[in-house]
Amino acid sequence: MRGRTSPSSSQSQRLVAAGAGKIEGRAALRRCPRAEAERQLRPTRGVERLERPASKRLLTSAATALRAARKPAAGHGHSLGEKRKVAALVPLLLAWFAAQARDLPWRRTRDPYAIWVPEIMLQQTQVKTVIPYWERWLRELPDVVALALADGARLHKLWEGLGYYTRVRNLQRAAQQIVAQHDGKFPDRFEAVLTLPGIGRYTAGAICSIAFNQPTPIVDGNVARVLARVFGLRTEVTAKETQDKLWALATTLVGEAEAHAQRERTPVAACSHLNQSLMELGAVICTPRAPACAACPLAAWCVAQKAGKPERFPVKRARPPATARRVVAFVAERAGKYLVHQRPPGGVNAGLWEFPNVEVASGKGAELSGKPLCTIKHSITRYRITLEAVRVPPGQLPSAVRRAGGRWCGLADLEALAFTSAHRRIVRRLAEEVAARGHAPDAADVSRR
Repeated sequence: MRGRTSPSSSQSQRLVAAGAGKIEGRAALRRCPRAEAERQLRPTRGVERLERPASKRLLTSAATALRAARKPAAGHGHSLGEKRKVAALVPLLLAWFAAQARDLPWRRTRDPYAIWVPEIMLQQTQVKTVIPYWERWLRELPDVVALALADGARLHKLWEGLGYYTRVRNLQRAAQQIVAQHDGKFPDRFEAVLTLPGIGRYTAGAICSIAFNQPTPIVDGNVARVLARVFGLRTEVTAKETQDKLWALATTLVGEAEAHAQRERTPVAACSHLNQSLMELGAVICTPRAPACAACPLAAWCVAQKAGKPERFPVKRARPPATARRVVAFVAERAGKYLVHQRPPGGVNAGLWEFPNVEVASGKGAELSGKPLCTIKHSITRYRITLEAVRVPPGQLPSAVRRAGGRWCGLADLEALAFTSAHRRIVRRLAEEVAARGHAPDAADVSRR
């Protein structure tokens, strides 16, 4: 974060809460002949408040672009050229984001650390799931130094349930690199951010634009979908030519946002808001299925919408067929304690805890019989996994499980350990059974058995 003087500065000094503020100039947009949804703008919280003169200029500019959008030249913008189309899109996006952006806690700060963490958490995870994780993370690990020094088990526990645990290990590796190479201050140059473990072109661009308002482009799944539809990209979305085109468009858009802010002399963090507007539009309006085109500020310029087939964009290759897998987990109890083991380093879910388990072929498993406890179905990438938890006496555990060893833990100890999501559900099932019997066994109960 700019202005940070030492790595010991507390997070509370850096997080700047933005209060709810009304956006001036809403009447200007109401006068624009657009869909009803666009005339019903709501004030937003969490997005940096616009100064009153800047708000009027921004929304007046958007109103002008909207009026022009009513009668675009033949081809709905193609003959205008991409530069003119981009110039029309930018004020629409900025005005829409100022009025409609969701109130997300990480939008109330310019601290790059507090912005970086949710960017990593949000990979493969929904916003509503991430919010409580982010809030707890910032309480427990308020800055880069705290993350760099954190115990591995603590990190896994804070991350428990988000999955893809390589992400949290890379977070710590990156924090340690920042401490070693930048004295604990998050770098503000794109090239330096890009060298951090676990950070690619998208994440580096997101951090630099949102935290430092730099004109660094971003392309994630949401942005790719919006741009592919608006510009009518008909090649497969992961193909190199398509990716090159998407990044070129994203670069032009954020560059135009910077130029727009300079022309309008507005204090709005235009690069930050432009990139966030593209992500937000893809998340809440331009969704993969049933997009809300009537509420989209870019509808008049959207090639896919005019073609009447927005869901056909972007073009995607066929997914590989899902693969079914069956796993049996053994729940062995001894004196109120349960056998669990920790996954080895270097593999999938390294360092996390789970009940002893084996993968079995479908239709087999008579030799693995036990009293059923629960069945859990979940997915990892293209695998559809059925996890069957069975109770077995300790003496009937498979020989391979007995040789592997593990740790015998009571329910309270299990709650303190970081489990994979599926095995955490087994722990919850055990807790429910104990609660149904009347009480959870405490240390005194166990010692008397």
